Amino acid sequence: MAWNAPSPSFEPSPLAPRRTQEEQARDRDLGFGSVVSRQSRLRLLNRDGSFNVVRSGLGVLESLAPYHQLLTISWGGFLGFVALIYLVVNLAFAVAFVACGSNALAGPRAGMLGGRFSRAFFFSIQTFATIGYGQIGPNGFAANILVTVEALVGLMYQALATGLLFARFARPTASIVFSRHAVVSPYNNGQGLMFRIVNRRRNEIIELGAQVLFSAMEPDNRGGTVRRYTLLPLERNKVTFFPLSWTIVHPIDEASPLAGKTAEELERTEAEILVLLSGIDETFEQTVHARSSYSADEIVWNARFQSMFRREDPRSRVSVDISQISEIETIDSAPA
Repeated sequence: MAWNAPSPSFEPSPLAPRRTQEEQARDRDLGFGSVVSRQSRLRLLNRDGSFNVVRSGLGVLESLAPYHQLLTISWGGFLGFVALIYLVVNLAFAVAFVACGSNALAGPRAGMLGGRFSRAFFFSIQTFATIGYGQIGPNGFAANILVTVEALVGLMYQALATGLLFARFARPTASIVFSRHAVVSPYNNGQGLMFRIVNRRRNEIIELGAQVLFSAMEPDNRGGTVRRYTLLPLERNKVTFFPLSWTIVHPIDEASPLAGKTAEELERTEAEILVLLSGIDETFEQTVHARSSYSADEIVWNARFQSMFRREDPRSRVSVDISQISEIETIDSAPA
């Protein structure tokens, strides 16, 4: 059911030349760079997986990535944007039809449709969507030229909107729920750092692997502080199947960077637990990712997770109550 993968190590080979502490720190850098590691006091990774980084210096056109943005914005934002562009384009063509003159459109009188502008707007809707009821038609060279242009714009817009809609549905993404808090609980006659994850969707993710890193501000050889990164060895780095919940555990032993640490010390050093998950979506057979983090004040000490499993009938299937993923209970004292 699960494969215990060996934990990657940052330790250099005994035959390799000795390197300074700064060179070893660069090997552990995750891509945030030395400036962020020394100066940033914000958490590196938000709970929703976004980074606290603002990129500037490019022109408006250089920084635009409409396809990527329309794929990644929320469904409400996407549908709102599509509706807004649809409305704006038809309003623009309605103004153009009105500008062609009072005789540019033939059919029912303007008063029957609320006026010249509203008649032009409804005719634009029919042309843009290639509906063509036949009640209103273009009259004159200018109006027919506008109809020709709008028909082309409408076809292109519908093709783009349909393609984006399909791409949003077809794009494989992971929807992993992380527990609201991580906990430090008794584990194997000692303690362990734990957090819990579960798949929100009904699809299956296989070969799900986890990397967990500990980040904290530490003194450097220049008399200042720098953020260090340490890969935390886990009880289990990968599970072959992920139909239920998974409690990811880092045993806090003598080699752990959390050994001997207290909640106050983690807050003082601005500690953060960074989590990266990657697995294969069985439906699409493509790799999907999820990431999150826990700051020091989101780690609950001397607590444990409550069970998420329910079985009302001994013959029934195992049930997982996802709403209980963040439910914890405190423990009177941790083992010595």
